[in-house]
Amino acid sequence: MSITLGLKLDVDTLRGYREGVPALLDLFEKLGIRASIFFSMGPDNSGKAIRRVFRKGFLSKMRRTRAVSTYGLKTMLYGTLLPAPLIVDSDPSILRRAAELGHECAVHAWDHVEWQDCLDRMRIEAVRDALRRAFDAFERIAGQPARSCAAPAWKVTESSLEVQDELQLEYCSDTRGQGPFLPVLGNRRFSTPQIPSTLPTLDEILGLDGMTPEESNRRLLDGLREGINVHTFHAEMEGIGQIGLFEEFLVECKNRGVRFCTLGEIARFRSREELPLCFLETGEIPGRAGKVALQGKEWRP
Repeated sequence: MSITLGLKLDVDTLRGYREGVPALLDLFEKLGIRASIFFSMGPDNSGKAIRRVFRKGFLSKMRRTRAVSTYGLKTMLYGTLLPAPLIVDSDPSILRRAAELGHECAVHAWDHVEWQDCLDRMRIEAVRDALRRAFDAFERIAGQPARSCAAPAWKVTESSLEVQDELQLEYCSDTRGQGPFLPVLGNRRFSTPQIPSTLPTLDEILGLDGMTPEESNRRLLDGLREGINVHTFHAEMEGIGQIGLFEEFLVECKNRGVRFCTLGEIARFRSREELPLCFLETGEIPGRAGKVALQGKEWRP
């Protein structure tokens, strides 16, 4: 059985960027692994996430994942009681080091919290401005344009997909699903391939129904299937408090003969013409607060 695993690192906060990313880069070098890293380029407004307090599952997830210790108290005050600091501009050398080490670096967002909480109400001009600011900042710092992006919290709209098409990206990773596809939403076909996350994230399963860290790793390993898999992990969790657990997961994958790759490599496995057209649906995932974009059934003309 041949198993390919695309590693997708999301960087949401200043602490994740300043502490988690360097630690993960060291781990990747130790294990000889390359990943796709998606950076939140603008302000860390994590404190504004308190607006989600009445969202189903939010408080239970905060307790399960020990959010205060995972993200840090300062992070949870940014944008409210503390000013929102710029993430990548705080130390551009971290992003540059990731690129120099051969990792695929791209855009997560300009303002992660704004995208996650407000995208459904954003006009296309606001979506376009947010992505342009992120892509412009990336190119200024990295010295080359980003060729892909990954939406915070797997949130998409027709407007966000339209702007991604305008940017002529190689691919996006905004969804949860089974395999690469071209999205159909609102009776519109879009041309930018989606490389969905296929496995649950650690923060979705850790502590759920009493699941221990070791059991969480076993569930992830048992979820690997023949062919393409994509695992999303976070600088704030796997890069700091759970880095030892994450290393155990990666080592066991290597022991099982899993082939690691970037999402860009997955995108190049098949041409766009070969990809299925699939409807995008919105639904809930166990362990995650709020709804996400899901790969639905195949669209057939």
